[in-house]
Amino acid sequence: MHTFHIPVMGLAYTIDSPVKVARFGISSVISIIEDRLIEMMRSHYYPTIGETYRPIPATEPDYRARRITDYLNLVNRIVKEQVAQLKNKAFEAGSEIVRYFEMLPEQHPLKQTYRQMTSTTDAGEKATLAARLRNAVRPGSIDVNIMTKTDKDNFDKNGQPIADGSDAIAALRGYVNSDLAGSSIVFSAGMNPRLYNYLEKCPQFNADATGNFSKKIIVKVSDFRSALIQGKYLAKKGIWVSEFRIESGLNCGGHAFPSDGTLMGPIMEEFKLRRQELTDTLFALYNPALENKGLATFTSPPPLHISAQGGIGTAAEDQLLHAYYGLDSTGWGTPFLLVPEATTVDADTRQRLREATTADLTLSHHSPLGARFHYLKGSTAEQERLARIQAGKPGSPCTEKHLSFNTEFTEKPVCTASRQYQRLKVAQLQSLQLPEDVYTEQLEAVLEKECLCVGLSNAAAIEYEQTFVKGRHAVNICPGPGIAYFNKEVSLQTMTDHIYGRRNILEGNARPHMFITELKLYLDYLTEQLEKARRHNTLAQQQKYFRTFSEQLTTGIEYYHQLTTTGVLPVELLTGLEQANLQLTNIVAAYALA
Repeated sequence: MHTFHIPVMGLAYTIDSPVKVARFGISSVISIIEDRLIEMMRSHYYPTIGETYRPIPATEPDYRARRITDYLNLVNRIVKEQVAQLKNKAFEAGSEIVRYFEMLPEQHPLKQTYRQMTSTTDAGEKATLAARLRNAVRPGSIDVNIMTKTDKDNFDKNGQPIADGSDAIAALRGYVNSDLAGSSIVFSAGMNPRLYNYLEKCPQFNADATGNFSKKIIVKVSDFRSALIQGKYLAKKGIWVSEFRIESGLNCGGHAFPSDGTLMGPIMEEFKLRRQELTDTLFALYNPALENKGLATFTSPPPLHISAQGGIGTAAEDQLLHAYYGLDSTGWGTPFLLVPEATTVDADTRQRLREATTADLTLSHHSPLGARFHYLKGSTAEQERLARIQAGKPGSPCTEKHLSFNTEFTEKPVCTASRQYQRLKVAQLQSLQLPEDVYTEQLEAVLEKECLCVGLSNAAAIEYEQTFVKGRHAVNICPGPGIAYFNKEVSLQTMTDHIYGRRNILEGNARPHMFITELKLYLDYLTEQLEKARRHNTLAQQQKYFRTFSEQLTTGIEYYHQLTTTGVLPVELLTGLEQANLQLTNIVAAYALA
């Protein structure tokens, strides 16, 4: 119904977004990796629909998958009931069915039918059109997300790894066993062969007799090469990727995975030019794999969609991505953190988001995964972390253990944000008699790791007056840099109107174009990495990498310049491009990268 979707955000922030927006035809994505949060949401929602909540304790077999399956089924039932009620609403000001059609994009055929219905004075025609509209109401997709890196092993009471019991595989099983139909699972953060191999055990991803998929696969990628590699890997197993979702390397929320300097525009251009090649390449592997499995083959490739997200903030930018790059959908994440009707954010954190400036946002090293992590400074989780350090007790109690991957000091993996790890690591650093500046730098790298499992879940616990982890109430949040330009709460309809150009909630706000913002982020990132290499005397060894990085940025600037001069991009970008080019020239000269 809509040309945009709400991507997964954190753990809690979109945990129940489908309950809030799906009945209006808007698709959103739930994170399903944190099963304790899922269980808490089960306990919250069952009473709201008059049903008895029955806990699924962690002592039961396959409890993670069972919690996820039941929650998704619960959400699905709630949305179906909401849609049934919406269809029966009167076409009168303020009703949900009116909001449904008012929020549709202007070019949608149903919007035209709706306009025709509201303008006609013929009672018979009005009734006929109203019936047609009611029958056409469809909910948005209830999609789920698994960050593929969060896949720690789990063990039975004898200490043996549970077969197919790792975090990500159990979450996947929870999804495939749900009764969601027309839904997708999004795999983010790169390829996980173990997880991808498990897909072969899931016939739910096979097409039905009509060639349609009840459950589909979306793979989030950073570039065309990643799409080709992951798509081919899966196609050889008889698994079709229905969508590749491009995400900006730096101009996004959550974990960031910087490219080698290749910018989002050139990346989308390659997808645009090679889209048919990608489809044909994957189909050439997919059909024979189906035949080898004894499954029905296709006469032509199934649909393969391309979407993108990362820093989109205006209707003009959204329209550019659809019109010029031919995207099927665009992801609007961070702005929706200020839409209480769409996301779950506690009042204190939402206030901090409203007041955030560019100085309050940082590309941090706080994540125990080791990947960079966008972060809002001043959060209650940051305050808690600093207070623990001040008290001489750094690190967090590790209750969830989803990010436990470090075996530096222990046989069993632990999380680098945990109290156990930080105590051992600090003791090691103190014993090494390092130079003061080296010790300080390394100590800071240890102490800045922060518990994300709890911090990214607590907003829902606070909002719904539930207990997530007893005694743990701090919240951290990971918005994209664009939050600095969105400074007020708005309704779901207002945000939708902003996306489609019917309103402008940024009017009078000097926000840079998304391409310029990303370009500046990459220039800052390059400078930071060069300074780090200089401090560690590794500049010479990394010369090839930095030279390639700067060359890719130059190529990107030239690409945007060409699009600007040919009228594809607004002429206002020229100033930003010239400034970026000068900054890059100075960087290349200062670090002898030419």
